[in-house]
Amino acid sequence: MYVVTGEEMRQIDRYTMDEIGLKEETLMESAGQAFCRQLVPALNRKSRILVLIGTGNNGGDGFVISRILKDAQFHADAVVIPPEEKIRGASKVHKQVYENAGYRWEPYSGCNSLVLDNYDVIIDAMLGTGLAGTPRAPYRELIKAVNEAGKRVIAVDIPSGTPAQEGMESTLSIMADETYSFQAAKMTAYIYPEAASFGRMRVLDISLPGKGFSHLHIKREWIDAEKVASTLPVRRRDAHKGTSGKALIIGGAREMTGAAALSGEACLRSGAGLVTLAVPEDILPVVAQKVTEATFHPLKCETGEIKPFNFADEFSRHDYAGAAIGPGLGRRHKHSILSLLKGFEGPVVIDADGLFHFSRELDEWKRMGRKGPVVITPHPGEMARLTGIPASEGEKRRFELSRSFAQEFGMYVVLKGAHTIVSAPDGRQWVNTTGNPSLAKGGSGDVLTGIILAFLLQHENTADAICNAVYVHGKAADELVKTHDILSVTATDITAQLPKVLYSLRRQ
Repeated sequence: MYVVTGEEMRQIDRYTMDEIGLKEETLMESAGQAFCRQLVPALNRKSRILVLIGTGNNGGDGFVISRILKDAQFHADAVVIPPEEKIRGASKVHKQVYENAGYRWEPYSGCNSLVLDNYDVIIDAMLGTGLAGTPRAPYRELIKAVNEAGKRVIAVDIPSGTPAQEGMESTLSIMADETYSFQAAKMTAYIYPEAASFGRMRVLDISLPGKGFSHLHIKREWIDAEKVASTLPVRRRDAHKGTSGKALIIGGAREMTGAAALSGEACLRSGAGLVTLAVPEDILPVVAQKVTEATFHPLKCETGEIKPFNFADEFSRHDYAGAAIGPGLGRRHKHSILSLLKGFEGPVVIDADGLFHFSRELDEWKRMGRKGPVVITPHPGEMARLTGIPASEGEKRRFELSRSFAQEFGMYVVLKGAHTIVSAPDGRQWVNTTGNPSLAKGGSGDVLTGIILAFLLQHENTADAICNAVYVHGKAADELVKTHDILSVTATDITAQLPKVLYSLRRQ
């Protein structure tokens, strides 16, 4: 479940060879075998396959794949792009094995000599993770030709031309339909625009010992159904509403009566035993009609928004276990999130307008040393406000930016996006693998806030709670687009889907 850069993967491979004792040729054979185990069942026996082979380990994988396909009686042509003398090391060994098995390969002699229309499937084993910058000739012309051919393209480990870590740019890469990555996902599979080149990604187990990853202290993982199912809370038979989490959600304004209601309903659907919505007194009747099962705490307001208040004074008679602040809060009044929550040590989720106010007191938060966990859930624009780095630049460094912020301020960062990244104060990170563009709609973030708050009150481990909430939120959207048009899904639909998603996860 690891996520790595190209350089990290090379170091893990080197450690596996030098310290554990597996030969590079063995690793290459394992990769090719795993690739074909995944590919062959999905191939038509009549398919004509072209394997494009470059230098380095990616090219060596290509020789192994070509040999296995030929052994399985597929029509597979191997074309070697670089001059033969540039194929060295383990790749050269597997080239010789391929030849000794009685198979021929063809040297590449230009795009005009390569009739891509003759093939149904193209396997990209050209450049791998070692690329720095935009591909040069002859790869540049060949990548363009493959992209224009309209064939099924499957990339080996990473699409040629795609950088293997964030912050590196390439203006040209293979646009694969599928990518089979070995042992660990590559970082750029989760960063756009690079992620678009991967198509559907699968991570294949090639039996690399886990010691290599632990030796390098890899702290990035991806969240999958198995991880979520194994860490969902189990409700005791003697549970009651008071032991299932008492949640407080602060927000709402005259122009955004739905925001706090969406968070409240999602919080209830995610298992919180008691949910209280603290909203402006003049919109309480509207909000109360939207969330029947919640209780309410009216707050003094002015111009349709909550007036600044002190948490301890306002809620002194209550024992809330956790709180969320921000959904629909508004910006007319200047709120100090630090002062508002002073004395409250339960877990806190800060979202939406709460982040707007929070961004003005970051230095104070750093000095505060709050005991309870704090979770912030910014989208790229809000992250830009928090860091001072433009969103266009920050989106290129999502892993680095969210990790450094979480470590500096001692909080959990849920950086929302096409692949939401969860970063912990200790530097660990998790990438969500669920979700789709149907979530690009107002209110979906409010729903996520409610799920996170409910899970924080029911999980023993904070990171598990956040990761599970993010996964479940995205999974609900994935299930909806099976029966709904992607444009029609609303935040309310996401909440309504939560019972089915949670039920299905528990049955895994």
